[in-house]
Amino acid sequence: MASKGNAALEAMIEEATIDAYGDDEQLTGLFTMIDERLAVPFTTTVLGVEVTVRKIDLTADTIVAVCARGHHRQKIDLLDLPLPTPPPDGTAWIDAYRHWAGR
Repeated sequence: MASKGNAALEAMIEEATIDAYGDDEQLTGLFTMIDERLAVPFTTTVLGVEVTVRKIDLTADTIVAVCARGHHRQKIDLLDLPLPTPPPDGTAWIDAYRHWAGR
C-alpha cells in the first residue's frame, strides 16, 4: 500500500501524464509541470559550491537544471540536483519527477 506521500506524488504524476503515451511524452508532461511551477532562480550548493539555478530544460532523455556561477554554466540532471533548505516553491514537482523515475 502506498504511503500518503507516495499517493500524493502519484496523483501529481497522473495529472502531468494524463494524455501521455510512452516515457517520452510522460517526461515532457512532467517537464511542463516543473517548468511552469518551480520558482526559479534559486540558489543551491553543488559539490560544495553555491550555484544559481537559472532555469529548467528538457534534453532528449532527462530534465536538467541550468546552473550558473559567475560566467560559468553547467547542466545538472534534476534527479541529482541537491535542493536548498528551505526548498523553492514548486519543489513538490521535482519530488514527483524523482518518484516517477524511481529515485
